[in-house]
Amino acid sequence: MGGFDRRALLAGAAALAIPVRLRAAAASSVVRTRAGPVRGTIEDGLHVFRGLRYGQDTRPRRFLAPLAPTPWAEPADATDFAPSCPQKGGRIGPTSEDCLFLNVWTPGPNPAARRPVMVYIHGGAYSTGSVVTPLNDGRHLAAQGDVVVVTINHRLNALGYLYLARLDPRFPDSGNAGQLDLILALRWVRDNIAAFGGDPGKVMVFGQSGGGAKIATLMGTPAAKGLFHRAVTMSGQQVTASGPLNATARARAYLKKLGLEPSTIDRLRELPTERLIEGLDADDPILASGGVYFGPVLDQRILLRHPFYPDAHPQGLSIPMMLGNMHDETRAFIPENGPTVRGLSWDNLAERIAPELRIDILPEYVVSRYRQLFPNYTPLQVFYSATTAGRSWRGQVIEAEERAKAGAPAFVYQVDFVSQQNPAHGTPHGMDIPLSFGTIDAPGSPSGTGPAARAASGHVMGAYLAFTRSGDPNHPGLPHWPKYDLKTRSTMIFDVAARTVDDPRREERLLFAAVPYIQPGT
Repeated sequence: MGGFDRRALLAGAAALAIPVRLRAAAASSVVRTRAGPVRGTIEDGLHVFRGLRYGQDTRPRRFLAPLAPTPWAEPADATDFAPSCPQKGGRIGPTSEDCLFLNVWTPGPNPAARRPVMVYIHGGAYSTGSVVTPLNDGRHLAAQGDVVVVTINHRLNALGYLYLARLDPRFPDSGNAGQLDLILALRWVRDNIAAFGGDPGKVMVFGQSGGGAKIATLMGTPAAKGLFHRAVTMSGQQVTASGPLNATARARAYLKKLGLEPSTIDRLRELPTERLIEGLDADDPILASGGVYFGPVLDQRILLRHPFYPDAHPQGLSIPMMLGNMHDETRAFIPENGPTVRGLSWDNLAERIAPELRIDILPEYVVSRYRQLFPNYTPLQVFYSATTAGRSWRGQVIEAEERAKAGAPAFVYQVDFVSQQNPAHGTPHGMDIPLSFGTIDAPGSPSGTGPAARAASGHVMGAYLAFTRSGDPNHPGLPHWPKYDLKTRSTMIFDVAARTVDDPRREERLLFAAVPYIQPGT
């Protein structure tokens, strides 16, 4: 089932301080999937299956659509995490092109239980990330919410999104191979989750950052229709997708970095994985920056139109949706001690903000307007507020408003809970991961573990669990949370105490709504 060295995985996990329990053989759980039986473990009353294969090894089929596993007869080991997709940087343990695995936490594998199912898709802007980190552990949600939790790994970067179709017709699905992996995993959930105690008719997908963007794209992908029934995008929107011409230009830049020409694409299939990852350093010909962008492609085959442009895709309108962002998104990826912010002053603020907004707006006007709106803000506060609102929050506004125009159910939230590990960082990108999973004590969590963090996590987890069950996040532990509409723009503010606010960033919303919004992938 694996095709990789479990001992190497354990050694790598130990080196990275990723919790790995050594489990007695008696504490095992066997479930029969359509492909064959799998053996997991029983931990604190939960049945846990790690490294459960949902697709064949992708190495022999680079840049092609994934295939379902070849059936097996004897129970396959699903007791430890499998490798993640190869990528640049990060500390996620072993990686391999054989990475189509998922993980399941369930209170019990009774087919009659028909528990709601929560499927998590990780972030990393389509190029990095994994679900093997402690922050993505599903045990708290499964135990407290009586739900089945699934987390998915899939192909990333060039391995999942290198668009070669216009250069070589033998690779028609290459630009969306990573999305097809997710669709294959969701089909696995549809076909097998009942055996793990889940209800295949009540599947909620949720994803943070790039994971949310992947979900937004799936909502407008015909092959994903009917595979999930609620959706939560956590600081991750995808209004548009890469056009085929820009995606082809990026493919050419990537090939050039590897010393290849379109006529020698065949060599891509033989290069060592490490060389393919080195090619990711190619300069992006569209963004004129280091590191080529990869993401879903409007290929007229898998993806036929943009997910939320010129409107919300009709396919997703019947799916209840939650959309959320952090109050201080960009504090997570523009560090205060980095060159962009170091030495910031009123004199250089407009120049520093301009490239970070990712939209064509007069930066001097942005600074002037923020100084009018927030006269007590420092240059640093204006920098992070403006870049968050104009760069990271804008997509959520567009998606929520397009759904509101169509009368589709949408619930909008904002997390204001301040990092207890570093209060000066406010509420950075990623704060909602530990709050929603209940993993506030996991390594890397910015939330802290005190009563305030537990209260904020309780609000977020409760809303997610209620939404999974009914498509509505309202429950007795929250103040009433109205659907988002263009009259009130009601927004749930998650903090130590949850509250609803109408149009909480009205002036910032209006400021950036005055210019067209184009995502980097287009």
